[in-house]
Amino acid sequence: MHILSGIARVAQHMRDKTGTTKFNSKLRKMTTAQVIALGFAVLILIGGLILWMPFCTVPGESTSFTDAFFTATTCICVTGLVTVTTAAHWTLAGKIVILILIQIGGIGFIAIASIIFVSLRKRLSMRSRKMIQESYNLDQMSGLAKLVKKVLACVFGAEALGAVGYAIRFIPQFGVAEGLWQSVFTSVSAFCNAGVDILGENSLMPYAGDPLVNFVTIGLIIAAGLGFIVWWDLADKMKKVFRRELSVHRVFRSLRLNSKLVLVTTAMLVFGGAFLIFLFEYGNPDTMGSMSIGEKLMASLFQSVTTRTAGFLTVDQGALSGSSVILCLFLMFVGGSPMGTAGGMKTTTLAVMALSIISNVRGREDVEFGNRRIRIHYVRSAVVVMGTGVGVVLVMSMLLSAVMPGAGLEDIVYEITSAIATVGLTRGITPDLPTAGRWIVIVTMYLGRIGPLTLGTAVVVRAQRRSQNTRLAAEDIMIG
Repeated sequence: MHILSGIARVAQHMRDKTGTTKFNSKLRKMTTAQVIALGFAVLILIGGLILWMPFCTVPGESTSFTDAFFTATTCICVTGLVTVTTAAHWTLAGKIVILILIQIGGIGFIAIASIIFVSLRKRLSMRSRKMIQESYNLDQMSGLAKLVKKVLACVFGAEALGAVGYAIRFIPQFGVAEGLWQSVFTSVSAFCNAGVDILGENSLMPYAGDPLVNFVTIGLIIAAGLGFIVWWDLADKMKKVFRRELSVHRVFRSLRLNSKLVLVTTAMLVFGGAFLIFLFEYGNPDTMGSMSIGEKLMASLFQSVTTRTAGFLTVDQGALSGSSVILCLFLMFVGGSPMGTAGGMKTTTLAVMALSIISNVRGREDVEFGNRRIRIHYVRSAVVVMGTGVGVVLVMSMLLSAVMPGAGLEDIVYEITSAIATVGLTRGITPDLPTAGRWIVIVTMYLGRIGPLTLGTAVVVRAQRRSQNTRLAAEDIMIG
């Protein structure tokens, strides 16, 4: 009997070892896009299970698994749509879990996993380096561990500055302990473009006329939305200016093509959007009609910036005019820029699509900007990301309309666009979503967080690996 039991234990050990080996083998064969998708799903599941625990919910309230999963998804995907009021529903422990999930979602789990690995003084394998390179869409693999450390330093540095700015207003209002907690939470949420706050049901609406709160939030959102590559490019050029190696008027010309596209597109969207919102909402008594000129300008700028996937609000989204709703749908769909914390289809995607149209109209073969040619696989990536995003919005809007027949179409499309672009703005229907509707929005948020990154990465990587010498025979078709 002892011999048989020993053989059984050995057999079980061999089966376990073989199963682990097979799992590790499958994991090694996964692409970066698949690892990103799986990683976010696992984090959402873990976060949802923790938030489902009774200690995360205040006494007298209960949290369904759907609401816990919804909250975990909106935090990891840094969206901001919530089915329960964050300030009133969750305990301090629950809010801390939410804050951690937002921070992980904003930085990216690959960056966090990499920095933990480096902190343990483990060398990054070639596969890990390749994964970091592809997730950040970088051209080279050297200095990746240092790059991840720079990302974390920039994130925590910016969030600390934001917390100091908020503290000037919140500490006198809430007291030292509560004021610091509100400041840290709001700063992390703003920089990570999450839009989740613990101020109450009305977000930042009570601070619509407060320049300090408005411009600290605007600064955090824009800074995070530009992307770290643009930060470092600008910092490098400014160092050269201080050393008198570069004149001020040549700074923009010397920037990398990616930085030029991001800065130009961001400026056009932010200030163009603010100008149009100011015109559309100037006389709207339910939004900005009763404000002074200065407050209207500030609220218009805030609305234009927050649609870049931030999710905070200072005016009632449900009271916006039809023209503003259409404009905000466009701004939300575009979102921020690559290698930042913002979501959406990205500014560079819009820029490449627009430049591609212009080049084709002019009969040019290459897509050009700033005396540079944009490689064709980036154009293809932009087409895939934009087209897929539009497709998801259409499909999910139809599904949500089917389960919410009483909701207005503009409210449905606004909700889905906000979810796919991980914005977090709503026209008031999120708390009223039925269970099926909440799962539709959960899936949409998840696709919005991993979709542009994984699709863009996959297209570029496959294009770089594919031989350019193999082509099929061409045949004419009719267009238009």
